[in-house]
Amino acid sequence: MYKNILVPVVLSDDHVPTEAFEIVKHLAADGAQVTLLHVIEELPGYATVYLAGELIEESRKAVTDKLSEIAKSVEGARPVVVNGHSARTILSYAEENGCDCIVVSSHKPGVQDYFLGGTAARVVRYAKCAVHVIR
Repeated sequence: MYKNILVPVVLSDDHVPTEAFEIVKHLAADGAQVTLLHVIEELPGYATVYLAGELIEESRKAVTDKLSEIAKSVEGARPVVVNGHSARTILSYAEENGCDCIVVSSHKPGVQDYFLGGTAARVVRYAKCAVHVIR
């Protein structure tokens, strides 16, 4: 059983994390810490020039609020929102915070990433802890 589980969460209508949460219930030790992590992809500098600072802050607040609401459905879960590149940020967060398991969902891939989604594939390949992939 795992004591520190990281669950990357994509906040879109076609990614429902319910199945990942069911897996977490089976993998978590008593009193396990579960972190629901959402990574906001960095915008290129040339694009941020055209966006108002308030819009960026409002978007971040909306993401944080939605993730906080989702976290209520998982016992002991805490929401975390960070900026960065999805795979690198997930891997860095897991290592820096001593996660012993990552439960990641993989989308139905196309030709370019036939067996796993691109982010899931990188996490599986480079994580220094156990990784459970939900398909």
